[in-house]
Amino acid sequence: MQIHEEEVLGKAYDARLMRRLFSYLMPYKAWILATLLLILGTSLIQVSGPILTQVGIDRFIASKDLGGLNQIALLYLGVVFAGFFLGYLQTYIMQLTGQKIMVDLRMQIFSHLQKLPLAFYDKSPVGRLMTRVTTDVDVLNELFATGVVTILGDLVVLFGIIAIIFYHNFDLALVALSVVPLLVIITIVFKIKARNSYRKVRTAIARISSFIQEQMTGMSIVQLFNHEARSFRQFEGINRVHLRANLDSVLAYSLFYPLVELVSSLAIALIVWYGGGQILNNDLTFGELVLFIYLSEKFFRPIADLSEKYNILQSAMASSERIFKLLDTPATLQQPTRPVQLDSIRGEIEFHHVWFAYKRVNSDSKSLTDGSQGDWQWILKDVSFRIPAGEAVAIVGHTGAGKTTLINLVMRFYDIQKGQILLDGHDIRSLDVLQLRKAFGLVLQDVFLFSGTIASNIRLGTPWITEKAIHTAAQDVNLSEFVATFPNGYREVVKERGSTLSTGEKQLIAFARALAHDPRNLILDEATSSVDTGTEKRIREAIVRLMEGRTCLIIAHRLSTIQRVNRIIVLHKGEVREIGSHQKLLAKRGLYFKLFQLQYQEQEKSWDRPTSQPSPDDLLVT
Repeated sequence: MQIHEEEVLGKAYDARLMRRLFSYLMPYKAWILATLLLILGTSLIQVSGPILTQVGIDRFIASKDLGGLNQIALLYLGVVFAGFFLGYLQTYIMQLTGQKIMVDLRMQIFSHLQKLPLAFYDKSPVGRLMTRVTTDVDVLNELFATGVVTILGDLVVLFGIIAIIFYHNFDLALVALSVVPLLVIITIVFKIKARNSYRKVRTAIARISSFIQEQMTGMSIVQLFNHEARSFRQFEGINRVHLRANLDSVLAYSLFYPLVELVSSLAIALIVWYGGGQILNNDLTFGELVLFIYLSEKFFRPIADLSEKYNILQSAMASSERIFKLLDTPATLQQPTRPVQLDSIRGEIEFHHVWFAYKRVNSDSKSLTDGSQGDWQWILKDVSFRIPAGEAVAIVGHTGAGKTTLINLVMRFYDIQKGQILLDGHDIRSLDVLQLRKAFGLVLQDVFLFSGTIASNIRLGTPWITEKAIHTAAQDVNLSEFVATFPNGYREVVKERGSTLSTGEKQLIAFARALAHDPRNLILDEATSSVDTGTEKRIREAIVRLMEGRTCLIIAHRLSTIQRVNRIIVLHKGEVREIGSHQKLLAKRGLYFKLFQLQYQEQEKSWDRPTSQPSPDDLLVT
């Protein structure tokens, strides 16, 4: 059974991780210092109450001094209010510090995620990354806001109580603390049981989250194949595992806290028994006996709280391990130290002996320097071609030939292993990444829209794109006709991934987005196969207007749509097999000829026409 990293618990305390976590406290060290002073104050106030009680009994009640008793009562009341005020300030500052650190950490994680290459997202589930930014950061907030600081406060109270009771009566202090070994044994057993139950609960929660995410994403398939009953039974089984894990945790806690109370009561009984004997022998005052009973109750309460803090600390160590593992993931796409800044971009693109692989067959092997296959799983092999500025070139080939890979490489979503990709004669790795990508407009077959409005999806936050520019771009790509049918026009709400829009509408929005940003180079992944004839006509007209005056790289799926491009590059198994115009490639009767013939055969079958196949001469005059 595979265990995901969300299910794994680390050590309860890791000095290396804790030092790194404390670095996030440094910007707020003044607040931390104030909190520590407040903790010291509240700890002193907690132990001052029993001391005032002892003084009131031995000095004023025993001597029947009503005036002194009134004064000690007022002083006690003042201590209570001071404790309330200091506790309020301490809690407020701790929570505020925790929230500030949480904001800083989330911003750091999100900023790092933006810098990571697409290869990282190819192998990292989105749900797991969301957990890093949300749940794991929340756990650390709990550590900063209530865990570390309150542990320190509890320890101050414990040592303060020990010092006071040993100062007042050494023998009675030993009697009172004689039950501590029993408490230590109970705490150790509880720690082991709580750790195991907590691990089970976390594992069950991870599986519930994974199952629900998968089921919600694939709900259309579940309903289509009448899979609801089976899915329900599967979820019931996973949910019952979670229930049993929680019941184990409940059992551990339901035993631990009563046992602590039992040990506390035993300690008080021993104090009353031994202290009562000392009172009879005049070795102890009644006020001191009350002091010991009072402090004994306060002594065992922090110990019970420390067990809860142990779980917070353990969970925080596991979350910090996962967060720092993400933050330590290197952004392999590095900016050049001194990037070349192009005053203007003409748009010339050249691939010069490019070799690229997404991964190795054997990850332990060394990089190759020659052009052999070696242990790399090559996607592109020695690819070379040149696209002059302003020219339109189409890339065709079977599925898996490497067409989409070319898109990813030319904009440095991935870096090549060997060769060069040039923009206006400059290696793209020497250019500023932001300037490089700004020079390209990309329209993919699967259009991604963000939650917002139609206008915001065209502008994408670019400040210099005005409302007029949005309307002009929409009109130029035939989107304005669709927008006119919406009640709110360009302010029409777009829901997640554009779920309320048709495929054609989303495609036209993508064209308007590209046109509004006015790139010098344009990359198109044609997407007219999933729309009706009328929308397809609008999309093709939009493509023609979008291509005007730009260097265009078109990934072609339907060969009938690319016959007017300047050149066609035919890829096959990662290699450039043919380059030429539509007519020249047909006349060559090579791989392009076969692809073109195959698509016409498929069209004839779909149209249910007679089985007569087009002759090569018919294809040549197309």
